[in-house]
Amino acid sequence: MRLFGKTNIDFMGKRRLWYTVSASIILIGMISLVIKGLDYGIDFLGGTEIIVRFNSPEEIGSLRDALVKGGIAKGEVKSYGSERDFVLRTTEQGTGTTVGDKMRAALTQSFPTNKFEVLKEDKIGPKIGAELRQKAFWAILWSLVAISIYVGFRFKWIYGVGAVVALFHDVLVTLGIISIFDGITPSFNLEITQDMIAAFLTLVGLSVNDTVVIFDRLRENQKIFRSMGLLQLINKSLNETLSRTIITSGTIFVVLIVMSLFGGEVFRGFSFALTIGIVTGTYSSIYIASAIVLEWANRAKKEAKLID
Repeated sequence: MRLFGKTNIDFMGKRRLWYTVSASIILIGMISLVIKGLDYGIDFLGGTEIIVRFNSPEEIGSLRDALVKGGIAKGEVKSYGSERDFVLRTTEQGTGTTVGDKMRAALTQSFPTNKFEVLKEDKIGPKIGAELRQKAFWAILWSLVAISIYVGFRFKWIYGVGAVVALFHDVLVTLGIISIFDGITPSFNLEITQDMIAAFLTLVGLSVNDTVVIFDRLRENQKIFRSMGLLQLINKSLNETLSRTIITSGTIFVVLIVMSLFGGEVFRGFSFALTIGIVTGTYSSIYIASAIVLEWANRAKKEAKLID
């Protein structure tokens, strides 16, 4: 199925413009990461987290005051999608459920007429949190290494380099945008949790799949159109796979938008990260991975001329 007719878009002719766009987005994201940082979930920090639902709406400030009065000095409160649902978190450590019990007692004392129920309670030790952070980092890093080896063996090593640079680009852009938009409204929380790490690993797989499809078509066209220059070959391959790319990425994008809008707080971080990732992954397959192959070939030609 072809979504578009035969197209003849000069993708590679505009690659330097998109280098600037990518560099700008990454720079802004890195500034946000340095200044604002990332909001790690209880999975990676260690501590206690409870999700509560009140019978009537409450103010976040009132809940913070309640925790302080109850002796929870390192408490954090966030909205959980409605004016009655809240996430209460603290990095304070204690044996068993003592910290959770302390938080519930503080709420009961401060809001005697507004009953609440605990929807969820999690407790993670600091050593487990640090171990999970380390494992998450290595999971993403080794997935990138494995992909570069696979693409390098299947095509040429420079193709593997292009694919991995594109994946690093996707991860950095997504991380930066998460940092920028996290907490932009009281109910829009984008914490780095295990679900978010799963989203990053998923976007890595989706992005490299699109890149491999383009490289496959490029390799086929190189055998058929031997006299055609590499720039024209890449443009031809990108135009021929454009419909497939838009259909595949578009259907995933629609599902993710639905998850973001109706999936609630539980799926918000996962779906938001993947939504950004599917856009950047589609874009980077064209203007990062393919462009690096072209830039390397052009550089090799120039060096060959100098030697001659």
